[in-house]
Amino acid sequence: MLVKVEQIHESGLKLDEPIAQELLSAALEGESSGQETGFRVTRASQLKASLRKVSGGVLLEGKFTAQLTAPCKRCLKDVELSLPVSFTLNLVPESLARGDDFKDDDEKSMEKKERQQGETGGSFELDDADQELFDGKRIELDPILREQFLLALPMNLVCKDDCKGLCSQCGINLNEATCQCDTKPVDPRLAKLKDIKLNN
Repeated sequence: MLVKVEQIHESGLKLDEPIAQELLSAALEGESSGQETGFRVTRASQLKASLRKVSGGVLLEGKFTAQLTAPCKRCLKDVELSLPVSFTLNLVPESLARGDDFKDDDEKSMEKKERQQGETGGSFELDDADQELFDGKRIELDPILREQFLLALPMNLVCKDDCKGLCSQCGINLNEATCQCDTKPVDPRLAKLKDIKLNN
């Protein structure tokens, strides 16, 4: 998904674009580096975003909801998850970040600097937004969407807050049944005593 800066007018630019299921799935595969993350994207999402030119850069605000399934961390049962992802980024041209601004004797660049100094983000403080660099002409949204999606993933997903998990001895799902296993913790220093057979 590509946006050219010239498409962003004074009033800003609104986007309402589909996010392919493959894009988010590829983000999960790239993150796992060969290891299974457990998360699976079940369908495509819809991006709603706005872009505004602010202080020489572009302010990007976006949100979408990813539909996922993943195994519960305690009982391994599949859990369906609607994951809301929202972000605000201040996209800064690489030339501005490096300080390679326009020459002072260039009349157009002087006008541009004055215009930039007069621009504000309204009540929004740019310090509140994360910064990302771009080439100054085109904004590639796909890498941004992948990164924000990965940042929003939960560390531990459970099917319910009081999930009992699996029995550590027989592996039965304790939410669905109870077992007769002895679940009392054994002091590892005394564990060998259980193997002693007494002769009567």
